[in-house]
Amino acid sequence: MTAEGKISNYEKMKDDAAAAFLRFDQEEMIRKFALEHDKMYLYICFAGKRYRISRTTGAVSRSDAPFQPGSYNEVMTIYDVLCHSKADCRLAGEWVNVGSLSAIQGGALAKGSNFFQNAGAYFAGKSAALACACKALQGRETKPGDVAYELKLFPFLPLVLRFWEADEDFPASLQIFVDRNILAYMHYETLMFALTHLLSQLRCECEKLAR
Repeated sequence: MTAEGKISNYEKMKDDAAAAFLRFDQEEMIRKFALEHDKMYLYICFAGKRYRISRTTGAVSRSDAPFQPGSYNEVMTIYDVLCHSKADCRLAGEWVNVGSLSAIQGGALAKGSNFFQNAGAYFAGKSAALACACKALQGRETKPGDVAYELKLFPFLPLVLRFWEADEDFPASLQIFVDRNILAYMHYETLMFALTHLLSQLRCECEKLAR
């Protein structure tokens, strides 16, 4: 709700997406992604947190205590993967820099974009905190990078985050590597939502450590 009591455009889009979710085959979603479920909810993990999706309203909530409504980036990512991923989506088993995907050349996630420059600048000088944040999201340490972790965007969809601190020649740099087939699981616009949310989660974890 806005201060005037009106529903924001983001909330309306979430509501519309929830209604659209109900038109899809939930049993197929369960089979396709091996989802935990019961009569009331489907359950899914996203960016290290657990969510539930109401089977009667489509509403997505995050399983904090108490359950909290998901943000726009969270719910739109979950809906897109569950409802619009390709029927035959499979991992290729090949990591590619997210900026090099042919379908998004020149887009907001392209190499050298403000998206990654800003993220690199935020984590500059925070290598230890970033490593702890990745661990808090159940990340698995890898190489190369001053900080490098494989993280589960979804249980069935991993990615790799690599961060290098600044040196005398280059500013701090953050890169994301994804499976070559990631766009079989979600649209490019949704990938932007997903990565924005993931980096927000990592920043939140870093801020907890700083308190």
